[in-house]
Amino acid sequence: MNEKPEFEREEGMSGPRDEAAEATGSERPRGLRPIARSVRRRRPRREEERVPEAAVAVEAAGEETPILELPLGEGGEEDATPPPVDEAEIAEAIARAPSAPPPPREEMPAINLSELKRRPPAELLRYAEELGIENASTLKKSDLVFAVLKRLAETGVPIFGEGVLEILQDGFGFLRSPHVNYVAGPDDIYVSPSQIRRFGLRTGDIVQGQVRAPKEGERYFALLRATSINFDSPEVARHRVHFDNLTPYYPTEKLKLEIPGQKDLSTRVIDIVAPLGKGQRALIVAPPRTGKTMLMQNIAHAIMNNHPEVFLIVLLIDERPEEVTDMQRTVRGEVVSSTFDEPASRHVQVAEMVIEKAKRLVEHNRDVVILLDSITRLARAYNTVVPSSGKVLTGGVDANALQRPKRFFGAARNIEDGGSLTIIATALIDTGSRMDEVIFEEFKGTGNSEIVLDRRLADKRVFPAIDINKSGTRKEELLVDRATLSRMWVLRRILSPMGTVDAMEFLLEKMKFTKTNEEFWQSMNA
Repeated sequence: MNEKPEFEREEGMSGPRDEAAEATGSERPRGLRPIARSVRRRRPRREEERVPEAAVAVEAAGEETPILELPLGEGGEEDATPPPVDEAEIAEAIARAPSAPPPPREEMPAINLSELKRRPPAELLRYAEELGIENASTLKKSDLVFAVLKRLAETGVPIFGEGVLEILQDGFGFLRSPHVNYVAGPDDIYVSPSQIRRFGLRTGDIVQGQVRAPKEGERYFALLRATSINFDSPEVARHRVHFDNLTPYYPTEKLKLEIPGQKDLSTRVIDIVAPLGKGQRALIVAPPRTGKTMLMQNIAHAIMNNHPEVFLIVLLIDERPEEVTDMQRTVRGEVVSSTFDEPASRHVQVAEMVIEKAKRLVEHNRDVVILLDSITRLARAYNTVVPSSGKVLTGGVDANALQRPKRFFGAARNIEDGGSLTIIATALIDTGSRMDEVIFEEFKGTGNSEIVLDRRLADKRVFPAIDINKSGTRKEELLVDRATLSRMWVLRRILSPMGTVDAMEFLLEKMKFTKTNEEFWQSMNA
């Protein structure tokens, strides 16, 4: 039986055979050498699979495949054994080949944490289900926001967040959200002690920046870099003057509360009876059911309409939930609340965050107005949480309980070098509680403006139910011009002999025929 040529048997390849040799059964004489001829190199299939990139690179370089001289096999067949691959030549060809630019990477749109928290619960739930979050309907809103952020971080979406800094005793802090009334939650942003020292941060600072997802073993998102502090660059925050070192002075710039064309006359009456200025410390003394909440809403509307540069905060302490919702829907400013079903410690924490935030903004030469309802209930909360000193005043008030609410109310001031903090707070009287009477007596002389509401006017449905003779502002000559001031004094001389109800009815009757207070003063001259 004839044997296969040596090169076919060893390599296992099926090249063309010498038909004459197969027919005679003889082998080619060993002394004869086959004539070499030029053939185009053929790569076996296994070689093409081994270096596909090299072949593509050589073709891309525009080089022609080299022509190699291959010897014929002993049986007259072409030698199909591939020559050794020159790796240096292939590498050089790859280097000469023009490299195609990588496809442009599509940037993921950034998402803001505050916008995510402002979404309604139903819309947030739909968004979470679109992202494939399991059991999204069983999660609270804060947990749902955290799950959404974590899923977005896994896909590489840049996340930016903001919040009000609260520094804890251990040196680190968290950015709390005003949308949830500064309640601690899983979606808070962690701020390291090194970042707090680097930028000189304090409790109440409004920090904005990029955040990163929690690493293994971490529970919170962390602040990666701060882009702004209190709406200024981080460098400005490092060189600000502390609030306690600022110089307070009497209010000199008036807060105009009159809105031309408005049917409600309450804000116009306040401008006439007790004008308010930037940096005022005003107290609204109100018995129950005298319209103090509506009066606060009208003041908030007037401030946002006439003074858009003012940062307005409405702080509701120990109020009913429906009143909180109504205030949030009607007031364009920031509404922070702690309802009556919350513990006293929660009331205190919310109030401290609000006043510290206001102080930080004043340090950046901004005008801030806080509408507090009510300072009586805030003092009650402080009386509950303060450690007992052993000295109890009349009505069960601890001797040290009123120091912190006084510090809150006393923070209102006008700053000489720019900026102001205005606090307009309500104080409850005639509630039947001896404690409320003691609290009012403690705050009675601390303000520089008082607006007293009368129950008899409210019972006759005369609004605003303001007692003109008992209401007024200290140093009002700094807020109005001399001509207007003289007219105000003349008006008080006219209304002083009248009773509380008659005086208010007389003033409202005259004001109905004029659209603005300026027209009202001109009508007095006539």
